[in-house]
Amino acid sequence: MRITMGKLGTAAALAMVLGTAACSNPYDPGQRAVGGGLLGAGAGAAVSGITGGNVGTGALVGGALGAVGGAVTTPSAPAYGPNGGYPPRGYQRGYGY
Repeated sequence: MRITMGKLGTAAALAMVLGTAACSNPYDPGQRAVGGGLLGAGAGAAVSGITGGNVGTGALVGGALGAVGGAVTTPSAPAYGPNGGYPPRGYQRGYGY
């Protein structure tokens, strides 16, 4: 089986896009749209390539659907309260103080 540089480059680019898409804030709609768009574009290109379709069209459609899906499904940020959810300074639980 021969691996051409085009296929190797495409696989490396796909791995970089999918790896970078995982680095986003889950509570920011803009970052979720970008992350979802990158994941959708990678998945759309892969599915189009496997099924014999146009890879560019698959990437565009998958990216658009992923971006919309990522923005729409953004959860609300949890309320940690004061001090980031940690107990106040000097408070030690379980030591009898």
